Amino acid sequence: MELGHETALRSGGPFGVGSRINLPDTRAIVDAIHKGLLADAPTEPDPVFGVHVVTEVPGVPSEILRPRDTWADGARYDEKARALARLYAENFKKYEADCPPEVCGAGPTI
Repeated sequence: MELGHETALRSGGPFGVGSRINLPDTRAIVDAIHKGLLADAPTEPDPVFGVHVVTEVPGVPSEILRPRDTWADGARYDEKARALARLYAENFKKYEADCPPEVCGAGPTI
């Protein structure tokens, strides 16, 4: 199965600006996942989404692992990240009543 442009691992900007992460780097990331190499890898929290982003993967340039750092315009990345966070928060409202507080509090910071 081939991934479409909107589902491929991308770097450097949205579709039309950024590009797909090259196949050798993508394979190295997937291989590291399958081998369990990322379980103890160093991470840093994403300031909007709170997920811990792996900062080192064997055989992969570290600069592509921090999405914001791959964009020529970091402010534009921040804008897109906040827009995505707002969409998530709006969509999540329909589930809030059925979720415990720790789940509701785990969403992105807007």
